[in-house]
Amino acid sequence: MYYIKVKETEIEEFRKQEADMDNCIFCKIIDGSIPSVKVYEDDDFKVIMDIAPAAKGHVLVLPKKHCADLLTIDKDVASKALIVASKIANAQKKALNCDGINLLQNTGEAAWQSVFHLHIHLIPRFKDDGVCVPWEHVQYAEGEAEEYAAKIRACL
Repeated sequence: MYYIKVKETEIEEFRKQEADMDNCIFCKIIDGSIPSVKVYEDDDFKVIMDIAPAAKGHVLVLPKKHCADLLTIDKDVASKALIVASKIANAQKKALNCDGINLLQNTGEAAWQSVFHLHIHLIPRFKDDGVCVPWEHVQYAEGEAEEYAAKIRACL
């Protein structure tokens, strides 16, 4: 038998995430207990129309296996997610004749995540459509970008 030492806060976070599965709106959409407009479905994903779209044709790619966010997704599901997103984006481009597509995934409340079941937004875009992603550009001071890169590389 193996024992893994974890912090109490990690255990509480896992319990919170596990409890959220029972009340997860996307899990209920996936299992059919809440209705949705389905665009695509396979063994691992369900793609639905967003009920609060940024633009007409805005869809959500939902992994069927519950995971809270990008930080907790299974690697196999993660690799398949981009394949499904590309397939749907190509269909959006052809069907809607849009000029572009935003792929957006929010992880954490600070990043505007409101449903804690990983999901990918695919938003069809048209020139001058007025849709905007709400952020302002920031500037790095001299050498600061390299400092940030070094911090991230150290954690890989």
